[in-house]
Amino acid sequence: MFAISLLSTHHSYADNSLWDMSLEELGKIRLTTLASGTATPLDKAAAIATVITAEDIEAMGANDIDEVLETVPGLHVGRIPFSSPKYNIRGITSTHTPQTLVMINGVPISSLYIGNPSLVWGGMPVKAINKIEVIRGPGSALYGADAFAGVINIVTKGGNDIQHNDSGVQAGSFNSLRSWVNYGTRQYNTDIGLSLEYSQTDGFDTIIKADAQTLLDSLTGSHASLAPNKTNMGRNTLDARLQLEGHHWTSHIGYQRRYNLEMGAGIAQAIDPNAKFSSDRINADFNYQLPDLVDNLKVNTRLSYYYADQQAMVDNLLYPAGSNTIYSVSTNPNLFPNGVVGNPEYREEQARFNIDGEFSGFKNHIIRAGVGFFWGDIYEVTEQKNFLPNLLPRPNGIEEVADTPEVFLPEKGRTNYSIYTQDEWLFDPQWALTTGVRYDEYSDFGNTINPRLALVWANNNKMSTKLLYGRAFRAPSISELFATSNPVTLGNPDLKPESIDTYELAFSHQLSSEFNYSSNIFFYEITDFIAFEFNPVTLAKQAQNIGHIQGQGFEHEMTYTPDDTLKLTANYSYQKTKDKTNGGTVGETPNHEFYLRAEWEFKPKYSLNSQVNWTGEQKRSTNDDRDPVHSYTTFDVNLQAKQVFKNIDMALIIKNAFDADVREASQPPLKPLFQKAFVPDDYPMAGRSIFAQMAYKF
Repeated sequence: MFAISLLSTHHSYADNSLWDMSLEELGKIRLTTLASGTATPLDKAAAIATVITAEDIEAMGANDIDEVLETVPGLHVGRIPFSSPKYNIRGITSTHTPQTLVMINGVPISSLYIGNPSLVWGGMPVKAINKIEVIRGPGSALYGADAFAGVINIVTKGGNDIQHNDSGVQAGSFNSLRSWVNYGTRQYNTDIGLSLEYSQTDGFDTIIKADAQTLLDSLTGSHASLAPNKTNMGRNTLDARLQLEGHHWTSHIGYQRRYNLEMGAGIAQAIDPNAKFSSDRINADFNYQLPDLVDNLKVNTRLSYYYADQQAMVDNLLYPAGSNTIYSVSTNPNLFPNGVVGNPEYREEQARFNIDGEFSGFKNHIIRAGVGFFWGDIYEVTEQKNFLPNLLPRPNGIEEVADTPEVFLPEKGRTNYSIYTQDEWLFDPQWALTTGVRYDEYSDFGNTINPRLALVWANNNKMSTKLLYGRAFRAPSISELFATSNPVTLGNPDLKPESIDTYELAFSHQLSSEFNYSSNIFFYEITDFIAFEFNPVTLAKQAQNIGHIQGQGFEHEMTYTPDDTLKLTANYSYQKTKDKTNGGTVGETPNHEFYLRAEWEFKPKYSLNSQVNWTGEQKRSTNDDRDPVHSYTTFDVNLQAKQVFKNIDMALIIKNAFDADVREASQPPLKPLFQKAFVPDDYPMAGRSIFAQMAYKF
């Protein structure tokens, strides 16, 4: 669980920094708190970090957090069949990719059920976001479970961050409509920030040429597949954020509603144009910083709560009407005349409490220590379905199987206790050493210890070098441990947590006031990696610790600002990941990525921002003999006009302007039962789209 309170983001940098920097220098750099809990310049942070501001997001013309994260070097946003995102960092990927920890205002939003934020995700809009901090590399020494490949922390806007109250509307392709309002004020010695965002869309209409039922039809002689057919990406979303901040305390309350959420290529990779799910998510936290109990000691406390659910709005079909079978080959005609119905539903709650102290009484040291407690519970697990565990029809049709061995997931809980300590030591004016270790005790699989070490050398005022080491772990999700009677995936109660050791060497150089660049190389080794492997007894994929993965690569970033009207941002990343167990590639993520953004203010109040995102080919895993997913290049344009009329801003945003054929890797074949992938031509993404936007400041 998360045991550090990121309250230092509300304090002045000089209050808790090891590095001596002038206010003029601080005004020109970006700080990250995510790397160590201490606000530190990116080039001197104890991790490879990226900070994306609200101004960056506006320049991109991004509508969703996934569009923002695609600009981070080494981070690729993949997809599962129903298009929930997979945040693949440095080539680390799996069925649901829970190896990247996602937080909102420092509180994890990982689902106990699947490990990632949610299967019924539905995107996250960006108008309420103040900044996004990303760590590429391990973070378990501070953040515990799932801070494995990296950490993403989404910081929402508070009253102080909303300089101008604003509201706006955007409309465009795919019958999309978005509206928002941000309001900040100060009342009763409290800063208040409120954000509301609503969106609706029919979703992009790319075509799935063949699906899982297409393959079953070819084996059984049925004609049930609905492919070729368009992907089903429609949804309605509502997001509300409230932040209250007093002298020693801060509180966040967030609500996310997703409904009419369609299922992309289908729950089981078979198209169902009528499938719809809904989800409600609530996160709330209260943070209090105790006044100095003794000299040089700050104590932070945090209490947080998280709720999420998954609800079926209609009878959802794993396979369409007329499906002859699921996995076993049968000659019985019309085995499922009404389709294979499965409506998995659940609710979950999480509560966290942590307390940590920051002591700066020793010369040139900042010492942190903390303890934390986590409680999570999955409850009200229900499932209506019309098939038996042996994948044959139920005699009575659709039945509720809650509280029986046939339900897809038993109701389970989990607790976790943690303790950590960290020392940031400036042992020379140019050298800083950060060391730390964290211990976690879990109720359902045991304990784990994760250390870290970061040595930073500030060669001079313009150059710095880092040598980093960290170990991280990922706790198996409840689904990976206990999922039962599921025709898609099954759990394994004997799983061990995944473990990774990562080594990094980084270099940063401020060549001039206009140009800076940074580079890093990395190597990691993963043991007990969890993946879903075919089980010939159950005829389904079952979670297994499959062994040993190695990865290596490098990342380059640069920023060039020749004058006040032009800014160029670029990055390039390369990674190569090997499965040492079978000698093949891990696949399903690109080896090469390149990104370039140009922000040009060609007239006062008018700017033209454009970006190019090139994604290299994605190789296949060892058991997938298809050709690699082809490379693609997208080009986006964002034309902005500030104060066209009094207090009114306007923008015209074009995404994928040249209508590139963008595809993300579909799941490999379920060998040895099937030799072909269920969606052989991969998952097609959106083509060209155009949006017009108007905002009013008040």
